[in-house]
Amino acid sequence: MSEKQNESKDPFRPLIFGEALFDHFPDGSRVLGGAPFNVAWHLKGFGANPLTVTSVGQDREGEEILERMDRWGMDTSGVQEHPSRPTGRVTAHLEDGNPSYDIEARQAYDAIMTEGLPRRPVLEGCDLLYHGTLALREPTSYNSLVYLRGNWPLPTLVDVNLRAPWWTRGKVLERLKGVSWVKLNQEELELLGRFSTQDPAALEEPGSRFREEHEINTLVVTLGQEGSLALTSHGSIRQGARKVGDGVDSVGAGDAFAAVLLLGIHLGWSVEVILRRASEFAGDICKIRGATSHDPELYARHLRSWGHAT
Repeated sequence: MSEKQNESKDPFRPLIFGEALFDHFPDGSRVLGGAPFNVAWHLKGFGANPLTVTSVGQDREGEEILERMDRWGMDTSGVQEHPSRPTGRVTAHLEDGNPSYDIEARQAYDAIMTEGLPRRPVLEGCDLLYHGTLALREPTSYNSLVYLRGNWPLPTLVDVNLRAPWWTRGKVLERLKGVSWVKLNQEELELLGRFSTQDPAALEEPGSRFREEHEINTLVVTLGQEGSLALTSHGSIRQGARKVGDGVDSVGAGDAFAAVLLLGIHLGWSVEVILRRASEFAGDICKIRGATSHDPELYARHLRSWGHAT
Protein backbone atom coordinates (compact mmCIF):
# COMPACT_ATOMS: atom_id res chain seq x y z
CA MET A 1 0.00 0.00 0.00
CA SER A 2 2.79 2.36 0.99
CA GLU A 3 6.20 2.06 2.57
CA LYS A 4 4.81 3.25 5.87
CA GLN A 5 2.22 0.51 6.08
CA ASN A 6 4.39 -2.20 4.56
CA GLU A 7 7.06 -1.58 7.19
CA SER A 8 4.55 -1.68 10.03
CA LYS A 9 4.40 -4.92 11.97
CA ASP A 10 0.68 -4.63 12.60
CA PRO A 11 -2.07 -3.47 10.22
CA PHE A 12 -3.86 -0.18 10.70
CA ARG A 13 -6.11 -0.55 13.78
CA PRO A 14 -8.87 2.09 13.84
CA LEU A 15 -11.52 2.11 16.55
CA ILE A 16 -14.91 2.38 14.82
CA PHE A 17 -17.81 3.26 17.14
CA GLY A 18 -21.50 3.31 16.29
CA GLU A 19 -24.40 1.66 14.58
CA ALA A 20 -24.67 -1.65 12.76
CA LEU A 21 -28.05 -2.22 11.13
CA PHE A 22 -29.97 -3.43 8.11
CA ASP A 23 -31.34 -1.07 5.47
CA HIS A 24 -34.65 -2.43 4.20
CA PHE A 25 -35.59 -1.41 0.64
CA PRO A 26 -39.04 -1.02 -0.96
CA ASP A 27 -38.59 -4.16 -3.09
CA GLY A 28 -38.23 -6.31 0.04
CA SER A 29 -34.45 -6.61 -0.11
CA ARG A 30 -32.22 -5.61 2.76
CA VAL A 31 -28.62 -4.50 2.94
CA LEU A 32 -26.29 -4.64 5.91
CA GLY A 33 -25.16 -1.15 6.82
CA GLY A 34 -24.89 1.70 9.27
CA ALA A 35 -22.22 4.31 8.54
CA PRO A 36 -19.65 3.08 11.10
CA PHE A 37 -20.17 -0.53 10.07
CA ASN A 38 -19.75 0.36 6.39
CA VAL A 39 -16.54 2.26 7.15
CA ALA A 40 -15.16 -0.70 9.11
CA TRP A 41 -16.09 -3.07 6.28
CA HIS A 42 -14.28 -0.99 3.69
CA LEU A 43 -11.21 -0.62 5.87
CA LYS A 44 -11.04 -4.38 6.28
CA GLY A 45 -11.23 -4.65 2.49
CA PHE A 46 -8.22 -2.35 2.31
CA GLY A 47 -6.23 -4.58 4.65
CA ALA A 48 -6.81 -2.76 7.95
CA ASN A 49 -7.93 -4.47 11.16
CA PRO A 50 -10.71 -2.26 12.53
CA LEU A 51 -12.04 -2.73 16.05
CA THR A 52 -15.78 -2.27 15.55
CA VAL A 53 -17.59 -1.26 18.74
CA THR A 54 -21.34 -1.63 18.36
CA SER A 55 -24.30 -3.59 19.72
CA VAL A 56 -26.69 -5.99 17.99
CA GLY A 57 -29.75 -7.80 19.23
CA GLN A 58 -29.91 -11.42 20.27
CA ASP A 59 -31.96 -12.11 17.16
CA ARG A 60 -31.51 -13.55 13.70
CA GLU A 61 -30.28 -10.29 12.18
CA GLY A 62 -27.76 -9.86 14.97
CA GLU A 63 -26.48 -13.38 14.31
CA GLU A 64 -26.26 -12.56 10.61
CA ILE A 65 -24.17 -9.45 11.25
CA LEU A 66 -21.69 -11.47 13.30
CA GLU A 67 -21.61 -14.22 10.66
CA ARG A 68 -20.95 -11.76 7.84
CA MET A 69 -18.24 -10.02 9.81
CA ASP A 70 -16.60 -13.35 10.45
CA ARG A 71 -16.72 -14.32 6.78
CA TRP A 72 -15.14 -10.97 5.79
CA GLY A 73 -12.42 -11.52 8.37
CA MET A 74 -13.52 -8.70 10.68
CA ASP A 75 -12.81 -8.61 14.40
CA THR A 76 -16.10 -9.18 16.29
CA SER A 77 -14.66 -8.79 19.79
CA GLY A 78 -16.09 -5.26 20.17
CA VAL A 79 -19.65 -6.26 19.23
CA GLN A 80 -22.03 -6.38 22.19
CA GLU A 81 -25.24 -8.44 22.14
CA HIS A 82 -28.18 -6.75 23.80
CA PRO A 83 -30.60 -9.13 25.54
CA SER A 84 -33.81 -7.22 24.80
CA ARG A 85 -33.32 -4.63 22.08
CA PRO A 86 -33.51 -5.55 18.38
CA THR A 87 -30.74 -5.27 15.84
CA GLY A 88 -30.91 -1.87 14.14
CA ARG A 89 -33.40 -1.41 11.32
CA VAL A 90 -33.79 1.39 8.77
CA THR A 91 -36.28 1.58 5.93
CA ALA A 92 -34.61 3.18 2.92
CA HIS A 93 -36.50 4.98 0.17
CA LEU A 94 -34.90 5.90 -3.15
CA GLU A 95 -36.05 8.74 -5.38
CA ASP A 96 -33.95 9.39 -8.49
CA GLY A 97 -31.13 7.44 -6.85
CA ASN A 98 -31.13 9.63 -3.71
CA PRO A 99 -31.78 7.93 -0.37
CA SER A 100 -34.06 8.90 2.49
CA TYR A 101 -34.50 6.90 5.68
CA ASP A 102 -37.02 5.95 8.35
CA ILE A 103 -34.92 5.09 11.40
CA GLU A 104 -36.49 3.08 14.20
CA ALA A 105 -35.98 4.05 17.84
CA ARG A 106 -34.55 2.08 20.78
CA GLN A 107 -32.30 -0.21 18.81
CA ALA A 108 -29.44 -2.31 20.14
CA TYR A 109 -26.83 0.17 18.86
CA ASP A 110 -28.40 2.85 21.07
CA ALA A 111 -27.34 0.81 24.10
CA ILE A 112 -23.59 0.26 23.66
CA MET A 113 -22.63 -0.19 27.31
CA THR A 114 -19.47 1.16 28.89
CA GLU A 115 -19.03 -2.00 30.93
CA GLY A 116 -19.13 -4.06 27.72
CA LEU A 117 -16.35 -2.15 25.95
CA PRO A 118 -13.12 -3.96 25.03
CA ARG A 119 -10.48 -4.10 27.72
CA ARG A 120 -7.80 -1.45 28.10
CA PRO A 121 -4.97 -3.34 26.31
CA VAL A 122 -7.20 -3.79 23.25
CA LEU A 123 -8.20 -0.14 23.16
CA GLU A 124 -4.61 0.98 23.67
CA GLY A 125 -3.70 -0.84 20.46
CA CYS A 126 -5.91 1.44 18.34
CA ASP A 127 -4.50 4.17 16.09
CA LEU A 128 -7.47 6.43 15.32
CA LEU A 129 -11.07 6.85 16.48
CA TYR A 130 -14.01 7.17 14.09
CA HIS A 131 -17.60 7.79 15.13
CA GLY A 132 -20.75 9.27 13.69
CA THR A 133 -23.60 11.07 15.42
CA LEU A 134 -26.66 8.81 14.97
CA ALA A 135 -25.61 6.32 17.65
CA LEU A 136 -25.29 9.16 20.16
CA ARG A 137 -29.05 9.81 20.32
CA GLU A 138 -29.51 7.89 23.62
CA PRO A 139 -27.53 8.31 26.86
CA THR A 140 -26.10 4.77 27.04
CA SER A 141 -24.15 4.85 23.78
CA TYR A 142 -23.42 8.56 24.17
CA ASN A 143 -21.84 8.00 27.58
CA SER A 144 -19.78 5.10 26.25
CA LEU A 145 -18.39 7.32 23.50
CA VAL A 146 -17.64 10.08 26.03
CA TYR A 147 -15.81 7.50 28.15
CA LEU A 148 -13.74 6.32 25.19
CA ARG A 149 -12.81 9.82 24.10
CA GLY A 150 -12.00 10.85 27.63
CA ASN A 151 -9.74 7.91 28.41
CA TRP A 152 -8.11 7.27 25.02
CA PRO A 153 -7.36 10.65 23.40
CA LEU A 154 -6.84 9.26 19.91
CA PRO A 155 -6.83 11.41 16.76
CA THR A 156 -10.52 11.49 15.90
CA LEU A 157 -12.66 11.71 12.79
CA VAL A 158 -16.28 12.63 13.47
CA ASP A 159 -18.59 11.77 10.58
CA VAL A 160 -21.70 13.91 10.99
CA ASN A 161 -24.95 12.11 10.12
CA LEU A 162 -27.93 14.36 10.90
CA ARG A 163 -31.06 12.22 10.69
CA ALA A 164 -34.25 13.96 11.85
CA PRO A 165 -35.48 13.81 14.53
CA TRP A 166 -32.49 12.02 16.06
CA TRP A 167 -30.10 14.87 16.75
CA THR A 168 -29.72 18.12 18.63
CA ARG A 169 -27.37 20.88 17.59
CA GLY A 170 -25.82 21.31 21.04
CA LYS A 171 -24.97 17.64 21.46
CA VAL A 172 -23.43 17.36 17.99
CA LEU A 173 -21.35 20.53 18.41
CA GLU A 174 -20.13 19.27 21.77
CA ARG A 175 -18.66 16.20 20.06
CA LEU A 176 -17.02 18.29 17.30
CA LYS A 177 -15.13 20.62 19.62
CA GLY A 178 -11.39 20.36 19.17
CA VAL A 179 -11.31 17.16 17.09
CA SER A 180 -8.73 16.44 14.42
CA TRP A 181 -11.08 15.86 11.50
CA VAL A 182 -14.79 16.39 10.83
CA LYS A 183 -16.64 15.19 7.72
CA LEU A 184 -20.12 16.43 6.84
CA ASN A 185 -22.14 17.50 3.83
CA GLN A 186 -23.18 21.00 2.79
CA GLU A 187 -26.66 20.79 4.32
CA GLU A 188 -25.25 19.56 7.63
CA LEU A 189 -22.67 22.35 7.71
CA GLU A 190 -25.36 24.95 7.09
CA LEU A 191 -27.63 23.49 9.78
CA LEU A 192 -24.89 23.36 12.39
CA GLY A 193 -23.36 26.68 11.34
CA ARG A 194 -26.74 28.41 11.05
CA PHE A 195 -26.15 29.93 7.65
CA SER A 196 -27.51 29.27 4.18
CA THR A 197 -26.14 29.47 0.66
CA GLN A 198 -27.22 27.93 -2.61
CA ASP A 199 -23.71 28.10 -4.03
CA PRO A 200 -21.09 25.51 -2.97
CA ALA A 201 -18.42 27.99 -4.09
CA ALA A 202 -19.55 30.33 -1.30
CA LEU A 203 -18.93 27.83 1.50
CA GLU A 204 -15.30 28.66 2.19
CA GLU A 205 -15.76 31.77 4.31
CA PRO A 206 -18.59 30.52 6.59
CA GLY A 207 -17.07 27.03 6.65
CA SER A 208 -13.72 28.43 7.76
CA ARG A 209 -15.42 30.44 10.51
CA PHE A 210 -17.19 27.27 11.67
CA ARG A 211 -13.92 25.34 11.70
CA GLU A 212 -12.14 28.01 13.70
CA GLU A 213 -14.99 28.53 16.15
CA HIS A 214 -15.10 24.85 17.04
CA GLU A 215 -11.31 24.36 16.96
CA ILE A 216 -11.44 21.66 14.27
CA ASN A 217 -8.13 20.90 12.62
CA THR A 218 -9.52 19.84 9.21
CA LEU A 219 -13.13 20.19 8.07
CA VAL A 220 -14.15 18.13 5.04
CA VAL A 221 -17.39 19.02 3.27
CA THR A 222 -18.84 16.57 0.74
CA LEU A 223 -20.75 18.32 -2.05
CA GLY A 224 -22.33 15.49 -4.04
CA GLN A 225 -21.88 16.08 -7.76
CA GLU A 226 -19.81 19.18 -6.94
CA GLY A 227 -17.09 17.07 -5.31
CA SER A 228 -15.63 17.95 -1.91
CA LEU A 229 -13.99 20.78 -0.02
CA ALA A 230 -11.41 20.62 2.77
CA LEU A 231 -10.85 23.59 5.05
CA THR A 232 -7.64 23.72 7.09
CA SER A 233 -5.58 26.30 8.94
CA HIS A 234 -3.55 26.66 5.72
CA GLY A 235 -6.50 27.36 3.45
CA SER A 236 -8.96 25.40 1.31
CA ILE A 237 -8.65 22.50 -1.12
CA ARG A 238 -11.32 21.51 -3.63
CA GLN A 239 -11.78 18.21 -5.43
CA GLY A 240 -14.21 17.53 -8.25
CA ALA A 241 -16.52 14.53 -8.07
CA ARG A 242 -15.77 11.43 -10.07
CA LYS A 243 -18.18 11.04 -12.97
CA VAL A 244 -20.30 7.90 -12.53
CA GLY A 245 -22.02 7.15 -15.81
CA ASP A 246 -23.55 3.85 -14.76
CA GLY A 247 -24.36 4.59 -11.13
CA VAL A 248 -26.95 2.46 -9.33
CA ASP A 249 -27.51 4.49 -6.16
CA SER A 250 -25.63 6.78 -3.80
CA VAL A 251 -26.35 4.80 -0.62
CA GLY A 252 -23.09 4.55 1.30
CA ALA A 253 -21.04 6.86 -0.91
CA GLY A 254 -20.24 9.06 2.07
CA ASP A 255 -19.16 6.04 4.10
CA ALA A 256 -16.82 4.93 1.32
CA PHE A 257 -15.39 8.44 1.25
CA ALA A 258 -14.89 8.36 5.03
CA ALA A 259 -13.07 5.01 4.92
CA VAL A 260 -10.47 6.35 2.49
CA LEU A 261 -10.26 9.54 4.52
CA LEU A 262 -9.30 7.49 7.58
CA LEU A 263 -6.83 5.43 5.61
CA GLY A 264 -5.21 8.54 4.18
CA ILE A 265 -4.94 10.18 7.59
CA HIS A 266 -3.18 7.10 8.94
CA LEU A 267 -0.81 6.84 5.99
CA GLY A 268 0.02 10.52 5.95
CA TRP A 269 -1.33 11.35 2.51
CA SER A 270 -1.75 15.01 1.64
CA VAL A 271 -5.25 16.43 1.85
CA GLU A 272 -5.33 16.77 -1.94
CA VAL A 273 -4.49 13.08 -2.38
CA ILE A 274 -7.01 12.02 0.26
CA LEU A 275 -9.86 13.92 -1.40
CA ARG A 276 -9.04 12.57 -4.84
CA ARG A 277 -8.77 8.95 -3.76
CA ALA A 278 -11.82 9.16 -1.51
CA SER A 279 -13.84 10.56 -4.42
CA GLU A 280 -12.66 7.78 -6.74
CA PHE A 281 -13.60 5.02 -4.32
CA ALA A 282 -16.97 6.60 -3.47
CA GLY A 283 -17.69 6.77 -7.21
CA ASP A 284 -17.11 3.04 -7.53
CA ILE A 285 -19.45 2.32 -4.60
CA CYS A 286 -22.17 4.30 -6.41
CA LYS A 287 -22.00 1.67 -9.15
CA ILE A 288 -23.32 -1.09 -6.89
CA ARG A 289 -26.51 -1.64 -4.89
CA GLY A 290 -26.03 -0.77 -1.24
CA ALA A 291 -23.06 0.56 0.66
CA THR A 292 -20.45 -2.22 0.70
CA SER A 293 -18.91 -4.78 -1.62
CA HIS A 294 -17.95 -8.42 -1.11
CA ASP A 295 -15.54 -8.24 -4.03
CA PRO A 296 -11.90 -8.20 -2.83
CA GLU A 297 -10.79 -7.10 -6.29
CA LEU A 298 -12.58 -3.76 -5.89
CA TYR A 299 -10.33 -2.93 -2.96
CA ALA A 300 -7.23 -4.50 -4.50
CA ARG A 301 -7.66 -2.40 -7.65
CA HIS A 302 -7.63 0.84 -5.66
CA LEU A 303 -4.70 -0.31 -3.54
CA ARG A 304 -2.70 -1.02 -6.69
CA SER A 305 -3.49 2.41 -8.12
CA TRP A 306 -2.36 4.03 -4.86
CA GLY A 307 0.90 2.12 -4.65
CA HIS A 308 3.27 4.89 -5.72
CA ALA A 309 1.69 7.77 -3.80
CA THR A 310 3.13 9.23 -0.62
